[in-house]
Amino acid sequence: MTLNVTVPDAVYRKIAELAARQQVSVERIVAAALAEQLSGWSRMEQMAERGSRERFLAALDKVPSAEPAPEDRR
Repeated sequence: MTLNVTVPDAVYRKIAELAARQQVSVERIVAAALAEQLSGWSRMEQMAERGSRERFLAALDKVPSAEPAPEDRR
């Protein structure tokens, strides 16, 4: 399948540089990046389906109400 997209010049330059270093086509880099992003989104959706607001709030209730340690403060 063919897909035409417009990307900023700076993004294209980085893609082209990576493709040259890896000795593959720009198309292959873009296809791999899209596949990886889709996989990440799918995983995030799966995790969201397993979770619930009630379970999240129940977990937060178990956290003690205490001031952060000095090294954790900004």
